[in-house]
Amino acid sequence: MQITKYFMKQKMMRTVLWSLLPIYLFSIYLFGWRVLLVLAVSLVTAFAGELFILRMISGDKAKVTEAAFVTAGLFTLTLPPTVPIWIVVVGTLFGIIFGKAIFGGFAKNVFNPALVGRAFVYVSFPAQMTMQWQKPFGGFPGGLLKWSGAVDMATEVTPMINMNVNGIAASPLNLLIGNISGSMGETSAILIILAGAYLIYTKTASWKIMASVTASGLVFSLFFNMLGATNVNPLFTLLSGGFLFGTVFMATDPVSAPMKDPGKIIYGILIGFITIVIRTFSLFTEGMMFAILIGNSFAPLINMNVKNWEAKQKAKKAALAAEQKEAI
Repeated sequence: MQITKYFMKQKMMRTVLWSLLPIYLFSIYLFGWRVLLVLAVSLVTAFAGELFILRMISGDKAKVTEAAFVTAGLFTLTLPPTVPIWIVVVGTLFGIIFGKAIFGGFAKNVFNPALVGRAFVYVSFPAQMTMQWQKPFGGFPGGLLKWSGAVDMATEVTPMINMNVNGIAASPLNLLIGNISGSMGETSAILIILAGAYLIYTKTASWKIMASVTASGLVFSLFFNMLGATNVNPLFTLLSGGFLFGTVFMATDPVSAPMKDPGKIIYGILIGFITIVIRTFSLFTEGMMFAILIGNSFAPLINMNVKNWEAKQKAKKAALAAEQKEAI
């Protein structure tokens, strides 16, 4: 039996998966081979969940899109390395069902399915999602010869928590390289930036969204920092937490983001601004996940207004051209 007959090939989605490969390899180095178990469980759950729902709705000929594997791959990387396997199953299913299936399936969803699943397990199981962070392995071979960290290693704090609670900022070099605690795929800024460059080069993701989110985050973090907020240092904001990961992989989801270029820029500015507001004034140490979901909810409105604005501009140009023709 060929498994490929059950899913629809999508070149763009496969490109995203390729871009995640170095991040997964580095995650294994930091946290051990259990990372692959979490990924495998999420992939199987996403495939089985989407296939079951599609077969119920459309019959035996329905196929799972490769976007389901992207959802699983991204969802996995947003999780802490100590996450219980049952939470992986619950979160993946919730993202596939309530983030995509109930809207009608692929290309009809309003929200990013991976973030829908992540948000659900984040608010439902805060102890498992926010209180246990594994200290990364160091040196060579790191976690390449380990299954996972020992129990007594699950006491490390993330740079974001350390900054908010203790006022101690991690070294920019450590944030760039990624030898820090955190979610499995959000530690290495360099690898995420390289992945973003690859996605832009292959025309898989919008550089306008990436640039506008980054610029907005830096500008507003600088603004609030000048007003006295010490936890939103611009460089720390850019390199810490899920800011870069969300900017490159989540905000640029072509289905849940605006379609037109002006809309993409507005959307990116909105996400950057909301992220900094949440990080500065809320109890949450991270704001990117909620900011992108809020941005997703505004995307249809942004699309409509940009489309109306372009229609009005086109009408004005046509009227001007008609007046000039009559004058001649």
